[in-house]
Amino acid sequence: MSFERAGAANPARVDHRRVLRLALPMTLAHLSTPLLGIADAAVIGRLGQAYLLGAIAAAAVIFDFIFWSFGFLRMGTAGLTAQAHGNGDHAEQRATLARALIVGLGVGIVLICLQSAIAFIGFTALDASPEVTQAARLYFDIRIWSAPFVLVNYVALGAITGRGRADEALFLQIFVNLINIAFNVALVYGFDLGVRGSAIGTLASELLGAVASLLVLRRLFGDPWSVPLARVLERAKLARMFEVNFDIMLRTAALVFAFAFFAGQSARGGDVRLAANSILLNLFLASAYFLSGFATAAEQLCGQSVGARDGEGFRKAVRLTMIWCLAFAAFVSSAALAAGGAFIDFLTTNPDVRGYAREFLPFAALTPLAGAAAFEFDGVFIGATWTRDMRNMMLISLGLYIACFYLARPFGNAGLWTALLVFLVARGLTQWRRYLVLSAETFPEAQSEAATPIASASRG
Repeated sequence: MSFERAGAANPARVDHRRVLRLALPMTLAHLSTPLLGIADAAVIGRLGQAYLLGAIAAAAVIFDFIFWSFGFLRMGTAGLTAQAHGNGDHAEQRATLARALIVGLGVGIVLICLQSAIAFIGFTALDASPEVTQAARLYFDIRIWSAPFVLVNYVALGAITGRGRADEALFLQIFVNLINIAFNVALVYGFDLGVRGSAIGTLASELLGAVASLLVLRRLFGDPWSVPLARVLERAKLARMFEVNFDIMLRTAALVFAFAFFAGQSARGGDVRLAANSILLNLFLASAYFLSGFATAAEQLCGQSVGARDGEGFRKAVRLTMIWCLAFAAFVSSAALAAGGAFIDFLTTNPDVRGYAREFLPFAALTPLAGAAAFEFDGVFIGATWTRDMRNMMLISLGLYIACFYLARPFGNAGLWTALLVFLVARGLTQWRRYLVLSAETFPEAQSEAATPIASASRG
């Protein structure tokens, strides 16, 4: 990987304090997302009509799938921005931002234009009752207009974290979520607009979030449109951006398939297994929010170190973020094992589901620890823009997951959970092996010093 030096190198300051200052605010920012979903459901749920709550849940599935598919706008922008920041190239930071904003706005407009087709496919696949479908379609037809604003917010979050401003990212996330809750309460209860009010409130919050994001971006980066159009549309840079984003999109699609496969196999085991596994999988997904902050810290520190061609800082960033990620994973796994029973009882009153879920709670409690290395290495690979290798390691791990499931199929649900644990561990191990090779190739001047991420931790 090569850079044209446009300014003085800006190597990242890497120490325990810096890692935590980046990771902890982003952990809080990520945690605010599921809390928002709970708040939205509570607002509608208190209207007392089950089909309205079902409508919000059905529409949320469709929007989660749509917007999650374009999560590469955040991750790719973060990696490329961090590298330009480390390279001291302020113009390239603005150009990266401008390219991503163009793509985000363009994709958002396309989604609006395709809303009828998206709705038809989505609601046909969900196959909900006519009452739920009618209310969910009302919500969908309003909220789909927020697509450009949502994707602008993704780009902004990536650019801001790429600059290492986790505090600004946390502010924007909390701002959007609090505004969303306030609008939902006012429109649903104050103006008695029901599902329509919830959709309008979410649309308005995303619009105001995009405005706030653009103001923060202007303060941090200056005017992104001040970069000459020729530089924004530079063929090599555009090709690199699309390559990085496409790799991340395929990796995300494989990850979505892995969890969809888990849900499908759970359903084949009957309603009790499906319900119990859904509760336990939510326990794992909640724990993932605790660990994703360290992946974000790795994105910024590793990307900036690559841009500054700072091999020592890069390896130290990998080592320290891995140590903290593993430490938090051990804590979360212990907490899940200790408090998992109460979590299960809170989410269901069915005695059969409770008993079945408790039986397999130890498997779910192991998932944060099994997946910690994969979470952290995702951040490393995104920051270094080793996205092709990240995609390939995901596909290899997915193949191992499917193979392990069929080999362990005679063991029933224990075999399914074992396959998931193998998938998580395989992702971390395969990425670690590629990390050793890619680190040496990226920083050839220090090949002899390459080490495993958690080796020689005392030097950090």
